[in-house]
Amino acid sequence: MMKLLASASLALLFLIFGWAIPQIASGEPPRITADATILVDADTGHVLYGKNEHHKKDPASLTKMMTAIVALEAGRPDDVVAISKRAARFERGSIIDIRAGEQITLENLVKAALVMSANDTTIAIAEHVAGDYDLFIRLMNLKARAIGANNTRFVNTHGFTHPNHDSTAYDLALITRYALRIPQFAALVQTRQITVYWHNSDRKRTIRNTNRLLHSDFEGIDGVKTGTTSAAGHCLIASATRNGRQLIAVVLHSDGRYSDARKLLTYGFEIEPVEAASAGKLLTRLRVRNGTRPDVTVVPAETVRLHIPEEQLPELEKEVRLCEAPVAPVAAGETLGRMVFFIQGRELGRVDLVAGYAVERLPWYKRVL
Repeated sequence: MMKLLASASLALLFLIFGWAIPQIASGEPPRITADATILVDADTGHVLYGKNEHHKKDPASLTKMMTAIVALEAGRPDDVVAISKRAARFERGSIIDIRAGEQITLENLVKAALVMSANDTTIAIAEHVAGDYDLFIRLMNLKARAIGANNTRFVNTHGFTHPNHDSTAYDLALITRYALRIPQFAALVQTRQITVYWHNSDRKRTIRNTNRLLHSDFEGIDGVKTGTTSAAGHCLIASATRNGRQLIAVVLHSDGRYSDARKLLTYGFEIEPVEAASAGKLLTRLRVRNGTRPDVTVVPAETVRLHIPEEQLPELEKEVRLCEAPVAPVAAGETLGRMVFFIQGRELGRVDLVAGYAVERLPWYKRVL
């Protein structure tokens, strides 16, 4: 394992090597009607835009993302769930009308909860997975803390308003990033229409996703969840992927949630990339021991481009870490260190630093003379 010795901030490296940050104009931040919102890069978690993103708000049915996370991680999709009287009696808001004594697999219950936002299925999910509804709520809160959503509190599985049930746009973005890494979750939240089947029964129901963006012409849309109550207003978490970049927009208490989400995602995709490192461009030189040359050039192995809003460019930092002076022979392209890119301590990317050319080993008789 190479031993890394040197590190430097972006400002210092710019001073030493004469680098300059490209001043690339990006689009103006969008005007959003939502009381709280955030736009993040799904890969890095970097915040591209925020408005009251740490203010506590009623999450409404966005709650069901955590219900699904716990169900998918703690339960088995093919488990057959017997519907209780409590679950069957829940008739508020959107329901799929499960009835006491019926059987349905956990997979189908989660389908209904995520795709059509069925409230009754969340009761059945909780009772089955944890064996107790209140215990399931505890698992939801523990999972939120594990993800880093420290300003989130759940008291139910469906999201109906309660004074102790709240979250923030920032926390909901964290939860969404985590959830989208679960293949079953990611597949369901981008499903436009699906059929829910009951177990050992001819009963079935075809449901349509409540997220209207999935039924629109917006390029790359692939999720995630709607939420609506009189107290929470209209809420939406929308994600889209273009050219390998996935963005997540959280919109809480909005006058036009779909318009807000479209504006945020469009803004994010229109941010021009900054070339933070150029493949093969000289960074520095590193001394070589016992080599036919005294040193070797150090260059980035590949070009790194980062999508950063123009106003955040002064915050970009690069940390360079180099290994000890290598002993010849050194192969062209041999890894000699790495460069890591940060904003406010969050890593946005990294690249290996490699030898720009080969350095042969001196013959033994020249080393001893």
